[in-house]
Amino acid sequence: MKQIALKIDVDTYRGTREGVPRLVEVLQRHQAQASFFFSLGPDHTGRAIKRVFRPGFMKKVSRTSVLEHYGFKTLMYGTLLPGPDIGKKCGEIMRSVRDAGFEVGIHCYDHIRWQDHVAGKDAAWTKREMQRAVDRFTAIFGEAPKAHAAAGWQTNRYALRQTQHLNFDYSSDTRGTHPFIPTWEAEIIACPQLPTTLPTLDELIGRDGITLDNVAEHLLKLTQTPSPTGHVYTLHAELEGQKWMPIFEQLLQGWQQQGYELVSMHQYLLGLNQADLPRHEVTMGSLEGRSGTLALQS
Repeated sequence: MKQIALKIDVDTYRGTREGVPRLVEVLQRHQAQASFFFSLGPDHTGRAIKRVFRPGFMKKVSRTSVLEHYGFKTLMYGTLLPGPDIGKKCGEIMRSVRDAGFEVGIHCYDHIRWQDHVAGKDAAWTKREMQRAVDRFTAIFGEAPKAHAAAGWQTNRYALRQTQHLNFDYSSDTRGTHPFIPTWEAEIIACPQLPTTLPTLDELIGRDGITLDNVAEHLLKLTQTPSPTGHVYTLHAELEGQKWMPIFEQLLQGWQQQGYELVSMHQYLLGLNQADLPRHEVTMGSLEGRSGTLALQS
């Protein structure tokens, strides 16, 4: 299965407005498919300042030049500046992505609220947040969503159960090595997980001698030998859609030269034998290059 599924997380108002159209253009130019997962409610990026106390957060900030990528205004949203409602202001941009032939799905309603709190929340809170995202997506696109990709790879047992109750075709909430049917403390969730299998640029740059100049080469070495179940690569509209677009173009060209088909997550799903997907427990753990804990395929 020589495929790489491109999963695009869209976290912010600026990323939606500026990064998304640029990514659509570059993907079309390279005849590549991808899936866009949108944050659909208010942009409260500035509230992420609370993460300063998390182990590894400041190290990541210094490595990846957060101010350069997100901009001063974005880093004030939800604190000194009111957070713009992404779905209300950018619905036309989101529909244009679908109309250009790309898959669209849910990332979250409020990115910061989900990423910083869902791990410790109960069923009622989790269901309410996911329903807000579903309702906004339906209002924008005129149809219910069929796919979910959790913000920051953060989830809980109730969120996983909701992916089944909401009849999603799949979800991509975890990091791992291959597609699987998730379990949580042995409770089976009947919604396939398509985990991100490759490291992201912001996890690599600034570590172990990896720089802007050689990070694409490093990633291409990881895909030189094909995986039996292909790969999922997560990129961000705020990074690859803006300052790091030249790196993304190197990756697109390199993967195509390696013989990979660059597909959407839904296309990737269709290439799997879903009846034979193995079951794996979802656990919370750490990942090199990323601060805090996140959902992992055990």
